[in-house]
Amino acid sequence: GGLARGLRVFQVQGVRGLQLAAAWPRALGFPASRLFVHCDRFPEEFSIIVTLRVLDVPAKRNEYIFTLMAEESPSVLVGLRYAPSKLHFLFWSQERSSGWQTRVTFRNISLADSRWHTLVLAVSGQSFSLTVDCSSPKDTPFPASLSVKRARFYLGNRRRRKGLFTGLLRQLVLLPGADATPRICPAVNFEAATLSIPAVLQDVPVKSASNEVLKYPYETDMKVTLGSRPPCTKGLYLCDGSTWISMLEAKQRLDYVEEHQSLVTNSETMGIEVFTIPKVGLFAATANRYTPPGSAVYKWTDGKFVPYQNIPTYQAQSWKYFTIGKKIFLAVANFEQNDRGQEFSVIYKWSHRKEKFITHQRITTHSARDWEAFVIEGEAFLAVVNHREGNNHNIDSVIYRWNPRTGLFETNQTIPTSGAYDWEFFTIGPYSFLAVANTFNGTSTKIYSHIYIWLHGSFQLFQSILTFGAADWEVFHIGDRVFLAVANSHSYDSGMPVPSNFYAINSSIYELNVTAQMFVKFQDLLTYSALDWEFFSMGDDSFLVVANSFDGFTFSVNSIIYRWQGYEGFVAVHHLPTVGCRDWEAFNTTEGSYLIYSSAKEPLSKVLKLKTT
Repeated sequence: GGLARGLRVFQVQGVRGLQLAAAWPRALGFPASRLFVHCDRFPEEFSIIVTLRVLDVPAKRNEYIFTLMAEESPSVLVGLRYAPSKLHFLFWSQERSSGWQTRVTFRNISLADSRWHTLVLAVSGQSFSLTVDCSSPKDTPFPASLSVKRARFYLGNRRRRKGLFTGLLRQLVLLPGADATPRICPAVNFEAATLSIPAVLQDVPVKSASNEVLKYPYETDMKVTLGSRPPCTKGLYLCDGSTWISMLEAKQRLDYVEEHQSLVTNSETMGIEVFTIPKVGLFAATANRYTPPGSAVYKWTDGKFVPYQNIPTYQAQSWKYFTIGKKIFLAVANFEQNDRGQEFSVIYKWSHRKEKFITHQRITTHSARDWEAFVIEGEAFLAVVNHREGNNHNIDSVIYRWNPRTGLFETNQTIPTSGAYDWEFFTIGPYSFLAVANTFNGTSTKIYSHIYIWLHGSFQLFQSILTFGAADWEVFHIGDRVFLAVANSHSYDSGMPVPSNFYAINSSIYELNVTAQMFVKFQDLLTYSALDWEFFSMGDDSFLVVANSFDGFTFSVNSIIYRWQGYEGFVAVHHLPTVGCRDWEAFNTTEGSYLIYSSAKEPLSKVLKLKTT
């Protein structure tokens, strides 16, 4: 929250760092219990990430980047020490009373070149790996049980002035249970790659609330910012003046997006489901607002969607396509009552003889918003989101189990929800999860949405996440990392002052932290009444597109495609003009890759073709 006495902020090569040399060593310490809250054992597998700029160090001098020391002993339990052309990782083997200090030395490490460098020290199993600026790692047992009870961390020293680090320090991160190298090395500028830096070192100057004076003044010797560099791989690259282009590999990349088809729909469309029926073709089902004429199913013919079947619906909100064995189903979530005052959502079954969907089962629902179909341990389930019953938003949503004997879905479990909009099912290893997007509890949209885990034959609460009018969850994988994105639609609380804009609000991306066994926030993205996320990939690139529906003034709002940029997270690359955008679907055909979006404000959906180079 502030600078310790003697600390100074310097900016060199456009990057800020902390100079520790003038500070009193003990002032740069803090108790290990601040990090190790629940367990006083140092992790057996971990990464340490350091971004620093080293000054020239005399040949026989050692400088400490950090140490972890017991309060009652001068011994270093864990430490990182730099000497000219060497880096030493120190740790205490066995227990303090009967152990000894072990030193792992990485040689030929040249950092004193007046440049910024990012180091990743990864400890896993019997292996010690050091990666410098994404170069090839240098490999060279860490104790399984190292106590940090009554120990303190010291930054840039070992509790005394001798060996004080004289360079600049930008970040120092301990990441338990993971090798951080993949999180750093996608960076195009590895010299300033960051996982976590303090506000004082952020690139945007931090100003106090009271005046325009910089809160943390800093010094600089030059302001030269390096251009972006290619990833750390062997190859031939051509600079076009702004970016590096690989000349050796021709990977498919998204270049631009063009309008392919304007699809006139029966009425405004709340949701779209794209699916393929084997040996029949590609289809899209639109959930339309009004009855008549109801909703429609379109078939992809000669490179476009053409009308195929009309289905009576009642302010339909969404469709869900699923299969059970060889049986093919399509379920609609109806929001309103039918002509007889009955409130049903309907499951339709594909007739191979008629080549159409016919009614299979009606299920009583309450302002249904969404269906989710999934299989657990060989059994088929179908979950419905009930939004409200009359004016009561705090009602049960229902999970149904398929009965193979009767060929019908039967109630299996009810889960309390609050104005819910969406279910999202996903699996991680052997575990099954179901996330609900809670939107409104009758007085506020600032409420918790929940993630449930399947244990002992039912879903049980796994984690609660604060959301703001959550309308959608989207789970996706990038490599071995698992992410969960929430679309926050608006911020409203009857007991709080009215905000300047209900609808300009961050939507958030969470990442599964395997060590903590929970999802933690990874990135916030400013959205405008976001109602949907859709993840898709092209070649080696991963993308997210958001459905922005309303900015507080108009429904004509750009929806945005974000590209995965490694340690930078998701970065906006395409702005797409949309009107009341409600839902996105990505699909592929033999002709190429496409996106389709539905409009909740006009009877027109649009198919966009993704052009690649």
